Amino acid sequence: MKDFIKTLLASILGCFIVLGLLSLIMFVSLAAMMSFNTEEKYTLKDNTVLTIKLEGVLYDRVEEENPFLELLGYGSETKLGVENIVSSIKKAKENDKIKGIYINAGLLSASGASLKEIRDELIDFKESGKFIVTYGDTYTQGCYYLTSVSDKVILNPSGMIDIHGYAAAPTFYKGLLDKLGVEMQIFKVGTFKSAVEPFMLDKMSDANREQVASYINDMWATLTSEISESRNISVEKLNQFADSLATFKKADEMLTMGLADTLMYETGVKEYLKILVDVKDVKDLRLASVSDIGTVPFIKENKSDDNNIIAVLYAEGNITDGSGKEGITGKRYVKELEKLKDNDKVKAVVFRVNSGGGSAYASEQMWKAVSDLKEKKPVVVSMGDLAASGGYYISCNASKIIAQPNTLTGSIGIFGMFPNVEGLTKKVGLTFDVVKTNHFADFGDLTRPMREDEKAILQNYIERGYDLFLTRCSDGRGIPKDELDNIAQGRVWTGNQALKIGLVDAIGGIDMAIEEAAKLAGLDDYSLRDFPKKENFFDSFLSNKKEELATQALKEYLGTDYQYFKTLKEIKEQDFIQARMPYDIEIR
Repeated sequence: MKDFIKTLLASILGCFIVLGLLSLIMFVSLAAMMSFNTEEKYTLKDNTVLTIKLEGVLYDRVEEENPFLELLGYGSETKLGVENIVSSIKKAKENDKIKGIYINAGLLSASGASLKEIRDELIDFKESGKFIVTYGDTYTQGCYYLTSVSDKVILNPSGMIDIHGYAAAPTFYKGLLDKLGVEMQIFKVGTFKSAVEPFMLDKMSDANREQVASYINDMWATLTSEISESRNISVEKLNQFADSLATFKKADEMLTMGLADTLMYETGVKEYLKILVDVKDVKDLRLASVSDIGTVPFIKENKSDDNNIIAVLYAEGNITDGSGKEGITGKRYVKELEKLKDNDKVKAVVFRVNSGGGSAYASEQMWKAVSDLKEKKPVVVSMGDLAASGGYYISCNASKIIAQPNTLTGSIGIFGMFPNVEGLTKKVGLTFDVVKTNHFADFGDLTRPMREDEKAILQNYIERGYDLFLTRCSDGRGIPKDELDNIAQGRVWTGNQALKIGLVDAIGGIDMAIEEAAKLAGLDDYSLRDFPKKENFFDSFLSNKKEELATQALKEYLGTDYQYFKTLKEIKEQDFIQARMPYDIEIR
């Protein structure tokens, strides 16, 4: 018995020792990671070149990498932030230690308005007289649009420049749903409200084809006209290149066509940069990344009054209910807007919207929060790639709206979808019955088709929602409701088109929005603050990351097929009343 007790006590003591050691190891590891992650200021030296690597997915704003993913060995996608890149270019322009910009063009996934934001900043940078040099193995169409402002476009001797035009290719699910025995019961208002088409048709309607052709042609006109100006190639020639699929022509033909200036392997680029910077040896050439320059303060910071703040509130992604941190969640953003309203140091707000919409209910709540904020201080909306449907709903009552020429906006319309899975349940041998106290007690039953009286009630509800949407936009924009209805109907417009019909006030980027906000608030001296506040390393480490980890695991497992899973997940989680752009419209 004594031996048993001794063994038991020894085992318990051993467990405590092991747990203590594990805790110590975790504490040391966490401390080491925090120490490693502590952002040190980059020491900027003479003969530095800002290096911008254009590879990955471009967002308006990016958070710090999740340390859990790093610990578990998951390779997350490379995320680039427009905010970070633009800031680094501004610093490079003003700092004499930075002699120029070197852009390494790669496989960049981005849309037109975000690219234009960076492109315009590069054009402004050139006023400093410093150089911009770009090298690429393969220039994607968007990447080439951005880098065409460079003083020298260098192409790998075996590389290619992709110029092929724009195409919108939605995916249609009706045939699949028919085979499964699932009927999507559709309720909508708006001739052009095409988000429901993938579930009710097997190809685009004539109205949708008309609107898509209109906005992609306008976007293409913006791209070609700006490349034409930068490269001194006529728009007609650029269209000829696209029609001949110049992408697959030999690299030396790209020189003849004027798309590139010289052919060079990447190993020779540093030698070329050495000459531009005027240093004797490549080792004297200093290449600083965007993240390096991000830690370097601005030299000239005249606008620094902390009692006069212009807040820049970033809202990017799908609009949903709830308070989570993924996308634009209604409760979270209502709180953010209320905090900015009550903060007396904040004198004006720039609301950066990049969303194709989502929940109509959440959009209405944010509209109210923006309206309350506007009563106390100016609110200027800066539109990104998308500010359509729900994205326009939350923007329409701002003091001013500024969009890029290739922003997609409008899409003022409402729809609802209810699945009827009766055909599917019959296929697997399931049947259902019901006993109820009232006529509509079983409303929303997915195992049967809707009755006509139910359909009439729901359609009336959707029409009231559309009328409310029209009212919000009419009041916000000062356009009579009947006139607005003619340009609404769910139709998508580019920023250029939206300016002509009064949906936006001006064409420009976030800098213009900040200047307008300062003007409306009567500010000459101010400081900028970004919201929502980013998580620091410690908060990120301690927060619950189950969903993010599961998402990353699925991405690793499914690869490119993850996009289909994402679509199905959004359908499952969405409110039944939606104000959003079409699903899966990919502009290539």
